[in-house]
Amino acid sequence: MAHFLSFVAFATAIAVAPGPDTFLTLRNTVIGGRARGLWTTLGIGVAGATQGVLAAAGLGAIIARSEPVFQTIRWLGVAYLIYLGVMALRTAIKARGEGWAMTPEATPRSPRRSFRQGFLCNITNPKVLAFNLAVLPQFAGPGTGMLTLLAYALTLTIVGTIVLLA
Repeated sequence: MAHFLSFVAFATAIAVAPGPDTFLTLRNTVIGGRARGLWTTLGIGVAGATQGVLAAAGLGAIIARSEPVFQTIRWLGVAYLIYLGVMALRTAIKARGEGWAMTPEATPRSPRRSFRQGFLCNITNPKVLAFNLAVLPQFAGPGTGMLTLLAYALTLTIVGTIVLLA
């Protein structure tokens, strides 16, 4: 139990550090309202849980050790973050002089789009997978079963989701 509480404290410290997921959630909340922020957070949470399950199942290690697969995921993440940045700049340029007024193009069109943005932002971030692969074993002892690893991975996702919702 002490290991688990240490993990929760560590996960909380990591979750409060801002990153692409935090900025995307803030962006979508500001331009689309609370509901869009919640859908973005849900997408991030589902992607985080997916990566945690993959890491616990050992597939994450296979991806991390396969340089072509890892680099593909990495560059997809870079491309997606660039795309989000370009879209934000485009929206800012179009809205120049309008203050905080929202243009229709600035607002994510649907909950599905907000969810997809959150999911893609997290799932294409190789740091999430690397974190799961590097940190989970530190809190798991010898002979730790897959269910315990899953519990740790999902705890990380839950803590991250709670921080994004705060």
